[in-house]
Amino acid sequence: MSNTSFRALVVSKNDDDTYTREITDRSLQDLPEGEVLLRVHYSSLNYKDGLSCIGNPGVTRNYPHTPGIDASGEVVECSDSRFKPGDSVVVTGYDLGMSTSGGFGQYIRVPADWVVPLPEELSLKEAMIYGTAGYTAALSVHALQKHGITPEQGEIVVTGSTGGVGCISVVLLAGLGYNVVASTGKIHETDFLKGLGAKEIIHRDEVNDQSKKPLLKQRWAGAIDTVGDTTLATLLKATKQRGAVAATGLVASANLPTTVFPFILRGVSLLGIDSGETPMNLRCQIWNKLADEWKFPQLEQLSVDCTLDNLSPEIDKILAGGQRGRVVVNLH
Repeated sequence: MSNTSFRALVVSKNDDDTYTREITDRSLQDLPEGEVLLRVHYSSLNYKDGLSCIGNPGVTRNYPHTPGIDASGEVVECSDSRFKPGDSVVVTGYDLGMSTSGGFGQYIRVPADWVVPLPEELSLKEAMIYGTAGYTAALSVHALQKHGITPEQGEIVVTGSTGGVGCISVVLLAGLGYNVVASTGKIHETDFLKGLGAKEIIHRDEVNDQSKKPLLKQRWAGAIDTVGDTTLATLLKATKQRGAVAATGLVASANLPTTVFPFILRGVSLLGIDSGETPMNLRCQIWNKLADEWKFPQLEQLSVDCTLDNLSPEIDKILAGGQRGRVVVNLH
């Protein structure tokens, strides 16, 4: 089936250093080497995909390129004994959708080491409602738990709480009994966030201290931050003694304008969440939690569906900070 053609979103670099997107036909021969050929049923849209679509060199350098850091689907061919044709699987992270042709195409070919068996309790679509965003949220919650942060210790704040990582962090933490404070620039989404279990909604300015003070009044037992920059610095300065902040993103910037005082005077820990290169044993553990004990009833309510043909406006929306929840891409 090497001559099989399939539809994919392809981003191309123009002579004037701008980038264009189009839905076009590709061939399996265009795909990279790898042990597993996968027929993609669903993908999902992440902020990193948006960056790949506009030529961010920290994500993708070589064009033409098909983004999509998430994919779920069915194994078509496999030269590795771990998988067989017909197996339902999930691929998130690693180099998928960065330099390796990604999930915004109907087929991908990847190393077997990137592939996770789909847990029995999870559908292919549900796996992509989670996607990298939900997986990152779950890794963050797991890291806070592993650090010893319990519900009894106080409030947990989640920044960027209407985004993919943020909203799933809110619902996971609330389901585990934590007192969740949701920080957002979209105060009109208060009902949405309270429906996910947030006890309090605050404007993002409340966690964006510009005073340059090295420490602030202690408030948070822990935090999950998707923003970076002064927001992450503010969280560190206001975290309680021996609390922890899980850092997952850099929507504001990659800068961290702070001092060592939160670390050496309060024993605050900064937990880096690397969802792209998680060891496979932990990766499977987290996916099994999302499929079983951490699965929540609002899952379907967090997503909107789209096809390849109407994906481009959703990409513009996520780059502008206008998305709420998750966008699932149907590639049937």
